[in-house]
Amino acid sequence: MSKRDELIQQYAADIKEKFGESADMDLLTKVAIGLGPAIYNADASKVSGSDSKELETVKKNFLMGKLGLSDSPALMDGINAVIDRYGRSERNKYRAVVYYMLAKHFKKTSVYN
Repeated sequence: MSKRDELIQQYAADIKEKFGESADMDLLTKVAIGLGPAIYNADASKVSGSDSKELETVKKNFLMGKLGLSDSPALMDGINAVIDRYGRSERNKYRAVVYYMLAKHFKKTSVYN
């Protein structure tokens, strides 16, 4: 099993444990591949739910850039909803899991088709 496959399995387990749902493995794999080398970097592979600058970056680069959403307060509301479900106190919020859940939250999974 490749390192990427191991990470994707870890992300799927996180989705099951933290969100109580089974991951769409095809979508999760595409999200992980879309993140490129960032998933292998200890810092870049995680999202800090308490860092407003980082959450703004998620909004601009992922929600607006990748998913093509228009800027509105609903974007930050969506990010906060995912972070809350993940668990604010959870130290390891994997970027791939957060992006996967955001794509589902905003019903934009078709971006990965």
